[in-house]
Amino acid sequence: MKELEPSAFVIFGGTGDLARRKLLPALTRLSQKGLLSPRSLVVGVAHEDTDDEAYRKSAINALLEAGVDPDAAQRLCGERLFYHRFTNDGPEDFNALAARLSALEQQYGLGSQNRAIYLALPPLAFPATIQRLGEAGLNRSAGYTRLVIEKPFGRDLESARELNQQVHRHFNERQIYRIDHYLGKDTVQNLLVFRFANSIFESVWNRDRVESVQITVAEALGVGTRANYYDRSGAIRDMVQNHLTQLLTLFAMEVPAAFRAEAIRSEKTKVLQSIAPIDCANVVRGQYTQGAIGAEQVPGYLDERGVPAGSQTETFVAMKLEIDTWRWQGVPFYLRTGKRMARRLSQIAVRFRAVPVSLFRSAGTVCDSPDVLLITLQPDEGFSLHFDVKVPGSPFRLRRIPLSFKYHELFSDMPEAYETLLLDVLSGDQTLFVHSEEVEESWRVYQPLLVNPPPIRTYPAGSWGPKESEAFTIGEQELW
Repeated sequence: MKELEPSAFVIFGGTGDLARRKLLPALTRLSQKGLLSPRSLVVGVAHEDTDDEAYRKSAINALLEAGVDPDAAQRLCGERLFYHRFTNDGPEDFNALAARLSALEQQYGLGSQNRAIYLALPPLAFPATIQRLGEAGLNRSAGYTRLVIEKPFGRDLESARELNQQVHRHFNERQIYRIDHYLGKDTVQNLLVFRFANSIFESVWNRDRVESVQITVAEALGVGTRANYYDRSGAIRDMVQNHLTQLLTLFAMEVPAAFRAEAIRSEKTKVLQSIAPIDCANVVRGQYTQGAIGAEQVPGYLDERGVPAGSQTETFVAMKLEIDTWRWQGVPFYLRTGKRMARRLSQIAVRFRAVPVSLFRSAGTVCDSPDVLLITLQPDEGFSLHFDVKVPGSPFRLRRIPLSFKYHELFSDMPEAYETLLLDVLSGDQTLFVHSEEVEESWRVYQPLLVNPPPIRTYPAGSWGPKESEAFTIGEQELW
């Protein structure tokens, strides 16, 4: 890929955790690989009382902690990393930022005025920030202006619509990059390649051959220091509406007309529009109690620091969805996610239909376990197809074995998700970003659960969820 045009990359929340741990390291690695123009500028915006020099020193320390090459860190944080302080987030702050950017672009010869503005801010700050950007003229420039918005994009259907309307008052959809870092993972992107470049799989990717699909995103960690945010969100808002739903749409979408953002995002939206109304009887909400993760004893959710007494926020969700299309009619899709699960795992399990007649029953062997395809997104990324083979010798026996591929066995350098996504922002590729219609359709699907949530069940930390959720599994946990 050729070097990108020089640009100014502006990070609102430039001293925050996301900027330090993800954004600055990603930009540095892009620069190290020759994908970021050496003439590009990075401007951190925040409220801390500091200056360019102190900000650069702090950034270098953060980059070294992230394992970035020291020379690359020094190059990025040399004379092209800047800090701009906001005092009260009023119009004067945004006008001053606009003037500062113009001055820097003139000083460093960036006549094109290409700008990417990243809102690494709390969601409540999005509307006012977007409005101020528009009022200060920071929604347009002589070159391109692109706005990157972190999830969550709204907290229900109404707020998502309001936020979309607010953004569209100042930016058009081609300028907006709603980021879901799951889509930046190479293993997630490879779902498209797996399906559409390998006819052997696409030919069985339908209701005639697939019995059920299960999408699992399990975390061994608890809420940690995020209790204040998490208790107002819960697993449905924090994980299901975005991460799991994005995996669902990529898995279930029809073949797009072309490998272009518009075509792919259109097919994903059609999947969302085809999801049948959710029956709350097919949903289990859970909350973890005290238990053990490995050898470590961990507290229950209600004992975590910052969690209100008696909280009814779910830390686990399992549900059954149905997609009313010709391809998937009658195939149940099980979505499962939770904190303090037995182990960290992101995986799609595809259970194929069993053979219609067990040919080997007459030989004393029951062969009624269907083949299973596991697409593992993290950790130990790869694919494995589990099927039966004959065990050599007598008596006649069958054994389930995996035919597998692991990314780390073939590829040594897997780019981090934010590295991929920031490169796409700077190159203008919206394929891995969420369209406004996708956002609203996904909230529409889960709105009934937010209005009338099912009761909370409990599960011990270190398990796979409440016992009531066992009905929403393909029964292949021994493969996990």
